[in-house]
Amino acid sequence: MGGPAAPDTSWKGTLNVSYNIGPGFADNSSTRKVRMHVHTNNKITRIYNVIGILRGAVEPDRYIILGGHRDSWVFGGIDPTTGAAVLQEVVRSFGKMKMEGWRPKRTIIFASWDAEEFGLLGSTEWAEENARVLQERAVAYINTDSSIEGNYTLRVDCTPLLYKLVYNLTKEILSPDEGYENKSLYESWLEKDPATENNSYPRINKLGSGSDFEAYFQRLGIASGRVRYTKNRKADKFSNYPVYHTVYETFELVEKFYDPTFKKQLTIAQLRGKLVYELADSQVIPFDCRDYGEALKGYSNRIYKLAKKHEEQLKTYKISFDPLFSAVVDFSKAAAEFHKRLEQVDKKDPVAVRIMNDQLMFIERAFTDPLGLPGRKFYRHVIFAPSSHNKYAGESFPGIYDAMFDIENKADQREAWEEVKRQISIAAFTVQAAAGTLKEVA
Repeated sequence: MGGPAAPDTSWKGTLNVSYNIGPGFADNSSTRKVRMHVHTNNKITRIYNVIGILRGAVEPDRYIILGGHRDSWVFGGIDPTTGAAVLQEVVRSFGKMKMEGWRPKRTIIFASWDAEEFGLLGSTEWAEENARVLQERAVAYINTDSSIEGNYTLRVDCTPLLYKLVYNLTKEILSPDEGYENKSLYESWLEKDPATENNSYPRINKLGSGSDFEAYFQRLGIASGRVRYTKNRKADKFSNYPVYHTVYETFELVEKFYDPTFKKQLTIAQLRGKLVYELADSQVIPFDCRDYGEALKGYSNRIYKLAKKHEEQLKTYKISFDPLFSAVVDFSKAAAEFHKRLEQVDKKDPVAVRIMNDQLMFIERAFTDPLGLPGRKFYRHVIFAPSSHNKYAGESFPGIYDAMFDIENKADQREAWEEVKRQISIAAFTVQAAAGTLKEVA
């Protein structure tokens, strides 16, 4: 090299500490204290949601919503712009089809939300303002926040009603991954991230929160889903990508490192677009309630396993999970019978199809409790809620889970276990009621 190389020190700041590139600290400077002065502007300002409507030709009173936010912390190179771009492109392609004379059977609502980063404000205000109409008419909500948070494989979080549709559609899309040329997205996804319980399917997560689907799913009980490209979770233990919400989240970051060919984002645009298209244009809404039954079985077994750690107390306070297990069995039976009838429905009879579609649409709604969860009235879904300990993560049977959390340290043990009993009753009642909505209408 012809001499000593001078290290580039331009990245070092001016604090009186010894700077080094991690991991950890060079000396024991982890004990140092730094005083920061933070200057924020607090002001009330106007926010804007932009709503576009493509009216349905057959059932204009049935809505599919594709929504994502437009505001960002700083430049928003990944969050939300990789998602906002997908929303624009999906709108453009549907607009092109409309210009050529096509209309979907059901109405599609395209929404560009504002102020998501301030606490999901834009989407929540719109959901609250239109709550009555949405409860009666909304079939599904598909979120279009960031389309990438990594470039390893697909990540899906959705209601169990959408599992089958997601699996079917990913089989129709080519994988953008290197080394998977001419293979489907489903194949690369399955290989890279199989489900833990049943590794013959790819993994799908529970919906938590932290994005604009919250008010639609957790509050109003509208079937919801989100899809994006993610990192390798086995190799990368960080909860999010390293520059999340920072000044370094720029277009250059996406173009140079995350998705140089933009193929991953194109794949997500195709999948989000297909989800909206199928939900809006299939004669029968493409939900499968049988997968909900299977999911409920898994969730109830999991919560029972947690409770079994307190076997003595279960006996002492006469706590039984049997009503919940029984309701789950009833739901699975009702779902199986419903799908048998669905196969035999006369597709030429619009009223018969509409009856079945309405039952499908209201399944998710049937899992909500108007009184909400204890201490969290905004969350009304009895099966899913954002975890009380991590808003981004989803929790199943949250009422029971929260009642049992840290129960051994609660002062009044009798009252604590009475609350568990109460939550089991609410869950059992809700699942049983949902099963009732699937039965033959008369």
